[in-house]
This record gives sequence, structure tokens and C-alpha cells, in this order.
Amino acid sequence: MITVRRADERGHFNFGWLNTYHTFSFGDYYDPRNMGFRSLRVINEDWVKEGRGFPTHPHRDMEIITYVLEGALEHRDSMGTGSVIRPGEVQRMSAGTGVTHSERNPSVDEPVHLLQIWIMPDKRDYKPSYEQKAYTDEEKRGRLRLIASPDGRDNSVTIHQDARLYSSLIEPGQRIEHKLEPNRHAWVQVARGSVEINGTALDQSDGAAISNEELLSITSKVPSEILLFDMA
Repeated sequence: MITVRRADERGHFNFGWLNTYHTFSFGDYYDPRNMGFRSLRVINEDWVKEGRGFPTHPHRDMEIITYVLEGALEHRDSMGTGSVIRPGEVQRMSAGTGVTHSERNPSVDEPVHLLQIWIMPDKRDYKPSYEQKAYTDEEKRGRLRLIASPDGRDNSVTIHQDARLYSSLIEPGQRIEHKLEPNRHAWVQVARGSVEINGTALDQSDGAAISNEELLSITSKVPSEILLFDMA
């Protein structure tokens, strides 16, 4: 079963410095029909204007993944981490017992476009930690490249949950496949382009919850970028 969450159905706020779309309930956007999927709790698509950003704020007991599509995002936190995240890089912050951080667009002339993802951990009160890794386009082209997992396999970032996150760049005419083991579920988010999953069309910024499907066949007629979550 494939249930599509269309881009234009998401929650939306434009604060001037921040243009943000919420796939699931978040902040002042509440939709009881869309509170998350399995352990996936948040997918926010954000555009942050140059020189602006999120002031220091707290998090707790959440696995937070940042995936930059265009531009750059500067990160600072109470663990002493300071970094800049660019396209091709994946940041993972485990908030655990509590952490504060800020994020801003360091550019003076271009916005940053990103996806911020929250995954609920398998238990509370982990020690806060941070990780950032880079993956080339070649690693993702025409295949599903593992970028987050519970055991850090294949140089993926490590999350505290039975979930695996893949990224893929799909060229026109290419097809990729992903097998779902019994009692596993998937979410596919289209970051760019448009794809078909088992014959169901998804356009840019659409997402889909997938259950009771043994094999996912993903094709594209245009250059596309997707994220695929495989979850218990």
C-alpha cells in the first residue's frame, strides 16, 4: 500500500527570512492525520535567506538529520561543535539528554535549501553526540546509497533507531529497486525531480508512506534525487 503526501498538502509558513513546509505536524502546524510515520517524526523543507537563521534553541531525545540541497548551513551547539554543512554532506545530531544549537545561512548572497529530518530514538536519555559525513554524487547515482543506519555500516552516520536512510540520484530512464523485508515499512521523499514507485507518481517535494510492499521499483523520466527510509 502506497499513501501519497502531496507537496501542496503540507503545512506552510513564510516568515520572510524562512520559507518552510512541514510534511508532518510541527510547531504551530497541527494535523492529527499527519503526526509522522513509524519512527519518522519530522520532514521540514526549509529555505533560509542569506545571513539569517535559527537562534540558539534546545532539543531533547531526538535523532536530527540535516540534508542540504543548495547553499550552506552553519551549525553551532553546546557540545562545542562548529561546522558548515553543504550539498552532499549529512549531519546527524543525537539530542539525547539535552543539547542547544543554532543554525544560520552564512552566505551574503544566496539562500540555503535544506531538509531537516527528525527520527524518534529507540529510548530516552542517550548522551548527546554529533556526526557529519560527505557522500559523492557518484556514490548515489543510479543506486541507493546508505547514509544513516543504527550500526554505522558502509560509512553511514549512526542513529539510535531501527531505521536506515538512503539517498539516490536517478537519471532519466534508470530504475532502482529496494526490497522490503517482512514487517518493514518505507517512506520515500522526492527532493528533486519526479519519480514513479510501483506505478505511483510522485512529484518534487511529494512523499509516500509504504507498507505491505515486498519490492519497490523506482523509475524516473527526469533527473531526480530521493531519500528512502526503511523502518521497523
